Amino acid sequence: MRKEIYLAGGCFWGVEGYFKNIKGVVDTQVGYANGNRDNTFYEIVRITKHAETVKVVYDTDITNLETILEYFYYIIDPFSINRQGNDIGLQYRSGIYSKDSKDLDKAKEFIDNKQKKEERKIEIEVKELKNFVLAEDYHQDYLDKNPGGYCHINLNDIPEFDN
Repeated sequence: MRKEIYLAGGCFWGVEGYFKNIKGVVDTQVGYANGNRDNTFYEIVRITKHAETVKVVYDTDITNLETILEYFYYIIDPFSINRQGNDIGLQYRSGIYSKDSKDLDKAKEFIDNKQKKEERKIEIEVKELKNFVLAEDYHQDYLDKNPGGYCHINLNDIPEFDN
């Protein structure tokens, strides 16, 4: 079965590039999530308060939500507010979004369990997906089209997490 989760972790180019290499991920799309209106585009996401977000579609016969969240937690700074790498602003906040309330419960439990092991406060928002606007074509698969493009994530650093 295929499921989807929406992950905001800074610049969506790197998040998408990373997740395309994760076993069990069958599709990714970059876009803008949870803004204050149902449509936006790159030049105004600061105004519409959308987060750069990657829709991650995965095969539950190969991986599970907890493993996807482990990878997500691994590649971001979970303590940072509105910043990842050199990217600063509300559109670069960290978040986990879904329309599935059970997945949101699992994500909250995941963050709660991580928080028990951390001294600093984890700043990843976990919220219902209110809206998702597909980003412009030139943003889709950006690092495939521009291999030397900016990325705040080491795309080759893929540890093994248990399913």
